[in-house]
Amino acid sequence: MATPVRYRSPEEDSGRWLAFPFRRGDIVISTRSKSGTTWMQMICALLIFQTADLPAPLVQLSPWLDWLTAPQRQVYDHLAAQEHRRFIKTHTPLDGVPIEPHVSYIVVARHPLDMAVSLYHQGENIDRERLSQITGEPQSGDAPPARPPLRSWLVRWTERDSDPQEVLDSLPGVLWHLTDAWRRREEPNVLLVHYDDLLADLDGQMRRIAAWLGVEVPAERWATLVEAATFAAMRERSQALVPDAVGVLKDHQAFFRRGRSGAGRALLSAEELSRYHRRAAEMAPPDLLAWLHRER
Repeated sequence: MATPVRYRSPEEDSGRWLAFPFRRGDIVISTRSKSGTTWMQMICALLIFQTADLPAPLVQLSPWLDWLTAPQRQVYDHLAAQEHRRFIKTHTPLDGVPIEPHVSYIVVARHPLDMAVSLYHQGENIDRERLSQITGEPQSGDAPPARPPLRSWLVRWTERDSDPQEVLDSLPGVLWHLTDAWRRREEPNVLLVHYDDLLADLDGQMRRIAAWLGVEVPAERWATLVEAATFAAMRERSQALVPDAVGVLKDHQAFFRRGRSGAGRALLSAEELSRYHRRAAEMAPPDLLAWLHRER
């Protein structure tokens, strides 16, 4: 087995996976930021517990293993105490996580432009001072620079060159994460799910995920579980579902902002969109991009 790549930032360290004792049946949810992570965690929770009345807040049921806001031993002990089928969150690409044959890995993909728009708005909702206090990362005494308007920020985001190992939420980082997963898509324990498919057919996608995980759900429960996984229902329960156990978000409901597709493409001109596609074609295979962009 290849040694996993080490991904590190001031707030995350994928090295925490190296010593993690997996159990047979564990589920690893690997996504980029703002690409449907909490949505997939909720779907897994509903399939595992088969009730909309979850036994604990989602952040407790499905910890983010490599986030540095809690000590590694504390996270390990929390997961070791769980008796249900475990489903664990990470923003680390699969090449940074040990791949075990008895573990299931789900990767959710979202159109990068839509993901970037959500990321921009999420940035306004994070209490940076609080996050620095928790992670121990010193904060500059200078006032943060004013953020550019969304459209100009998005254009820069599509054009910025970044090392995908260092800036995971850059366009190169997003496309590396998905390219790595795409290359593994024929492996029996790796499942790719498209955000737009969840929007278009939540019932069908939940049934697909359940079948892949080997979870059987009584027919009479399906409607309730699917309703609980809708964006509107999750937004209503934001206090229990938002991944913010340590209080770094200013507004929990704002975490579930809109959840739609197409916002990123609508902001760019035809030339800007063409430049984005040319850049994407330099970083990812054409079959992945056709699937990701929903090209016909």
